[in-house]
Amino acid sequence: MNIELTDREFRRLLDMVYIGNWVLNSARGDNRLKEFDDIESKLFGLCLKTGMYSLFEVVDGEVVPSAEFARGGIHEAIMEYEDAVFFDILAEELARRDMDFAPIDSSNYGELNKRIDEYIEEFEENGINNVNVDK
Repeated sequence: MNIELTDREFRRLLDMVYIGNWVLNSARGDNRLKEFDDIESKLFGLCLKTGMYSLFEVVDGEVVPSAEFARGGIHEAIMEYEDAVFFDILAEELARRDMDFAPIDSSNYGELNKRIDEYIEEFEENGINNVNVDK
């Protein structure tokens, strides 16, 4: 298979591959999905052919994204996504808790969304500053 990309498109593809592998493997510890690491390595290895030398390094004989690549803002994008997902999940879980975890159907779907929206609004205004945990 051949895919033709501009340098800019290839650079964006590297970002997407890195983010995808991060999502799939960052929390897996020693149980990493090696096939995704291998694909990432293969694509970052192409940086040699494109002259993008600063984006990769070789560690223990394997091509990996360079420290410079990782410091280049990609983790800020990942953190923005994680924050958005965190607040969405937290809002839904709190709304469901408020509704005693009742099964959601057409009779209470509107109420669930109303409560989720209220929590999202709170988080947008105050983050987690007003979240309390009683022990």
